[in-house]
Amino acid sequence: MDIVNHWLSGASFEGESTRTAPVYNPAIGTVAREVRLASAADIDSAVAVAKAAFPGWAETSLAKRQAVIFTFRELLNERKEEVARILTAEHGKVLSDALGEVARGLEVVEFAAGIPHLMKGEYSENVSTGVDVYTTREPIGVVGIISPFNFPAMVPLWFFPLAIAAGNTVVLKPSEKDPSASIWLAELFAEAGLPHGVFNVIHGDKVAVDALLENPDVASISFVGSTPIARYIYETAASNGKRVQALGGAKNHMLVLPDADLDLAADAAVNAGFGSAGERCMAISVIVAVDTIADELVAKIAERMTGLKVGDGLRSCDMGPLITREHRDKVSGYIELAEVDGATVVVDGRGVEIDGEPNGFWLGPTLFDRVPPSSKVYIDEIFGPLLSVVRVPSFDEGIELINSSPYGNGTAIFTNDGGAARKFQREIQVGMIGINVPIPVPVAYHSFGGWKNSLFGDTKAYGSDGVRFFTREKAVTRRWLDPSHGGINLGFPENR
Repeated sequence: MDIVNHWLSGASFEGESTRTAPVYNPAIGTVAREVRLASAADIDSAVAVAKAAFPGWAETSLAKRQAVIFTFRELLNERKEEVARILTAEHGKVLSDALGEVARGLEVVEFAAGIPHLMKGEYSENVSTGVDVYTTREPIGVVGIISPFNFPAMVPLWFFPLAIAAGNTVVLKPSEKDPSASIWLAELFAEAGLPHGVFNVIHGDKVAVDALLENPDVASISFVGSTPIARYIYETAASNGKRVQALGGAKNHMLVLPDADLDLAADAAVNAGFGSAGERCMAISVIVAVDTIADELVAKIAERMTGLKVGDGLRSCDMGPLITREHRDKVSGYIELAEVDGATVVVDGRGVEIDGEPNGFWLGPTLFDRVPPSSKVYIDEIFGPLLSVVRVPSFDEGIELINSSPYGNGTAIFTNDGGAARKFQREIQVGMIGINVPIPVPVAYHSFGGWKNSLFGDTKAYGSDGVRFFTREKAVTRRWLDPSHGGINLGFPENR
């Protein structure tokens, strides 16, 4: 059986550990290959290689670094269908969704290609007689990235192009559930001319993660995943003296007001709730419907769900399988729990007719109505194709419900009332807001990240926050000496 190796110093690397884990094709339900699981020593080897490569890459001119990033962008754009098929085979998302993932990652690569403008400092002349002050931005060193299974290409692309463009070197630890895309990206970057050791990929489980968090030569950690793990990553890395951006979980709400276009809202609810089988941190998992339109909205959503085709992502389907059998069974268990808690199961995804192999990890789109906010179906981040409808009597109570959530990742409002939209925007305690946009993922030149238990650490991802995270500012106060500045003065220096 094929084994997915690590990538170290520009070549395939087996490492000292003999442990492996299975990598499934979730549409078939069988093991497609194995992936190596690194030991702590393997992580240390990768960090040592990245550390050795750092001085040379940091001293490489911005123009040369920019040229490598741009070449990588061109190659990725030309061959995006290759990596999209890898994503579909190991994650299960349909091919069109996989291509969309790569396209959003490409946006960040393009942003990184323009990083020279964002690496500029500031300059103040003659702050004191003959004294100038200016600032520079410099790379921070070896960057650690820990990425999740749901976006094996896009999430790493949120981080490593900016880190590398800024002059850092990288050790990426992708999810062991779908590791092959990261190796494909590493090979492509080497083809683009990236020097050996600048970008390294080490596969693994908690052993590898902890070794990366604790290694003293790692300057920063970027992470995306569930809230409990994000909190652990943040606390452990920060206690080891690292910069951290740890993006956690979500329970994203979509508030629908009586004046909204209900057809548009229903389309958006289905698209945002069931794309990628709901395995998105920006998926809408709760529709907050004002009572007067709730019945009509639920009916429109249910009607649209009947036309969804579930099956193999390489076929003409709308939604693929879940990532593993264990995760599918966990998500499926919430359907019975919803009934016990008093919710109405409007559409039951269990036993859905599929266009694919019967042993795939299938669960169809599921819709609940009248979900009590006390139910675990409402409270938990389920990460699957389950959409809950919670009814509220008014706009204000909808805002109150959303703000009471411990998460603050993304939210949306559907309305044609500009005043209501502005009130929502100002009062809602969430980091990313959509107004008649169900999945408000910012474009690459803005930054991605939530509030509350959805983000731990110093900055958000990509955009200007990403550049600041992967660089540190140095302030220089400069005076060119001449004889008139001589003499002894033990007083505190004053600006004159």
